[in-house]
Amino acid sequence: MSDPNAQDRTGESTQERTPRPGPATPRAHAATPGPAGRDTGGTAARDNGSSTAAPPKPHPVAAQTHPHVPTVPASDPSRFGRVDEDGTAWVRTSDGERCIGSWQAGDAAEGLAHFGRRYDDLATEVAILETRLTSGTADVKKTRAAAEALAESLPTAAVIGDLDALATRLAAIIEHSEEAAALAKQEKERRRAESTARKETLAAEAETIAAESTQWKAAGDRLREILEEWKTIRGVDRKVDDVLWRRYSKAREAFNRRRGAHFAELDRERAAAKSRKEELVARAEELQNSTDWGATAAAFRDLLAEWKAAGRAPKDADDQLWKRFKGAQDVFFAARNAANAERDAEYEENARAKEALLETASSIDPSADLEGARARLRELQDQWEAIGKVPRDRMHDLEGRLRAIEKKVREAADSEWRRTDPEALARAAQFRERVRQFEEQAAKATAAGRAKEAEKALAQAAQWREWADAAEGAVGER
Repeated sequence: MSDPNAQDRTGESTQERTPRPGPATPRAHAATPGPAGRDTGGTAARDNGSSTAAPPKPHPVAAQTHPHVPTVPASDPSRFGRVDEDGTAWVRTSDGERCIGSWQAGDAAEGLAHFGRRYDDLATEVAILETRLTSGTADVKKTRAAAEALAESLPTAAVIGDLDALATRLAAIIEHSEEAAALAKQEKERRRAESTARKETLAAEAETIAAESTQWKAAGDRLREILEEWKTIRGVDRKVDDVLWRRYSKAREAFNRRRGAHFAELDRERAAAKSRKEELVARAEELQNSTDWGATAAAFRDLLAEWKAAGRAPKDADDQLWKRFKGAQDVFFAARNAANAERDAEYEENARAKEALLETASSIDPSADLEGARARLRELQDQWEAIGKVPRDRMHDLEGRLRAIEKKVREAADSEWRRTDPEALARAAQFRERVRQFEEQAAKATAAGRAKEAEKALAQAAQWREWADAAEGAVGER
C-alpha cells in the first residue's frame, strides 16, 4: 500500500509550507498616482509633461486570502492629511507633509475618504502580518520579508492615515521576527515530537496486534483505525516517518498473513468436518428404519457424540447436513416411540389380566386342601407367564402379590412334609431302640452286682431317650 503521507514527505505539513493569505486585492479607485505622486483621478497626469503612470499593483500580502482577517476599524484621514479644492492630496508624517497625488473624480471630502480607505487596506495588511507572526503557524521569513517590503513602500504610499504608527508596527514585526522564528521552531519541534511519539505508539500497537491478537475482526478494524489516524498526523521528519511507516506496514502485513493462515487452516478443518459429517449422515440414514430399538438408540447416541467432536463445517453445508442427520434420528425415534406406545398399551392390558388372575387366586387355601392349592398355584403360574410383561412401574407390586401366594403354599407344603417325614420317624424309632438296649444292660449289670456299669448304662439310656424325645417332638410339631 502506498504511504498515506506520500504527498508531503518533507517533514513539514502542507499548511506550514503555504503562505498565509492576506486580504483581497484592494478595490479599484477612481484616482491613481502619477510619476510625481499626483493622483490623476483616472486621467492623464500633467506634471512636467510626463505621461500617465500605471496604477500601483497590490502588495503580495494583499493579494492573498486569509481565513482569519483581522478587523481593522476605519481611520480618520482628516487627522493625517487633506485634499485641496484643486484635488491635490497631502499626507502628514513625522518627516513633514508630502503630496501623494491628485483627486479629480469628485469633491475634496470624497477624495479624503478615498485615500483613507487605501490607508485602511494598508493597515489591514499590517494587522495580518502581526497575526501571522503571533500565531506561530506561518513562515516567519516570509512574514519578515513582507513587513520589510511594506516598510519600504510607506514613504511613497498614496494613502492618508497614521503612517508613522504603521512604520512603528512594521519595525516591531521585523524586530521580533527572529524571536518569533525561534518560538515557531520550538513549537514546530514540539509538534514534531508529539507527532513522532504518537506514530511510534501506533506502530508499537500495530506490532502487538500483529504478534498476539486472535480477535481477527476487532484487530483488523483497529488496524484500519490506526491507518486513518496515521493519515491525520503531520510534521514528522521524513526519514523517521519512513521508518515508522515501514514498522506499521510490516506489522499489518504480518497480521494479514497470520489471519490468512488462520482462516486457511479453518477452511481446511471445516472441509474435513464436512466430509466427516457426510459420513455420519450416511450412517444415520442407514439406521433410521431399524427396529432393533435398544442397539440402534445406542448407535445414534454414539453418532451424535462423533458429530459434536467433528467440529463445524461451512455454515450452509453444516445446516443442511444437520437437517439430514436430525431427520434420520427423528424417523427412528418416532418409530420407536410408536412401538413403545403400542407395547405400553399391551403391557397395561397384561397388567389388568394379571390383576384379575390374582383376584381369582385369593381363594387358594393350602391349610384346607394342600394338593388342591398346589394344583391351583401351578395353573396360576402357567397363566401368569402366558400373559406376558407388564409396565415397569407395575411389575414390583404384581410380582410381590404372586410371590406371597407362592410362599403361603410353599410353607404349608413344608409343614406337611415335616409331619410325615419317614426318615425322621425312623430315626426316632432307632433312638427308642437304643434306650431299650441300654436299659437292659443296666438291669443285667445290677443283677450281677456291677453297680458302676449299671449306672453308666442308665446314663446312656437317658441321653438316647432325650434324643428320641427331641426327634419325636420335631415330627409332631410338623
